[in-house]
Amino acid sequence: MALLDSPAVLITVAALWGAAAGLLLPRPAYRLSVEPEEPWRVVDPSGRPIRGWLGTARYGPSTPVLAACTALVCALLAAATGTRPELGAWLLLAPLGVLLSTVDFAVHRLPDVLTLPMAALALLALGAAAALPEPGGSWRGALLGAAGLGGGYLLLLLIYPKGMGFGDVKLALGLGAALGWYGWGVLFLGAFAGVLFNGLYAGVLIVFRRAGRRSEVPFGPFMIVGACVGVLLGALAA
Repeated sequence: MALLDSPAVLITVAALWGAAAGLLLPRPAYRLSVEPEEPWRVVDPSGRPIRGWLGTARYGPSTPVLAACTALVCALLAAATGTRPELGAWLLLAPLGVLLSTVDFAVHRLPDVLTLPMAALALLALGAAAALPEPGGSWRGALLGAAGLGGGYLLLLLIYPKGMGFGDVKLALGLGAALGWYGWGVLFLGAFAGVLFNGLYAGVLIVFRRAGRRSEVPFGPFMIVGACVGVLLGALAA
């Protein structure tokens, strides 16, 4: 454990973990990237059966890109969090965030088989972190964050159902837990960052005529990026 006290070693180990986890994402990303009401894919583009849910693939999302993205996110989280126990939670949640972003960008869908386990994993992992010495946040904050952000998105869905889907509400539970761990300030910052990034992305698409004002833009990836920014800033301030 003393070896991991070195920031460089910790960041390197986290990056290697992220790269290894990222190598397992292309297959589930391809299988889950289907339109609503359609069954998960069981064959590849050539018609051959897909064996298993985890692993590399010669089809679908780029394996090197997913591995690099996951490695980068994990390295940043390690650099900001240090050896505090919640780093374990962040390293478990990061691959799920990359996978969800990939699927949502592909088909504008956040599958329940990912969002609900992510929420449960966030609360369980942060609960374990809270029981260890010198945590940087509180499990009570994570619980309140999950309820607060999930409830807020549910209210927005009821007020303006065309603006988002129920998958965004379920995603908000896990993201709210992660942000709430560091307090209400980080929760509001992460939530606002997601909305801001989504608006900027939509604006760029409109400016370059890649989308119209009524075009659908996936919200989930920007919720995740915003939450990541909030967690990074919360970890640095803890």
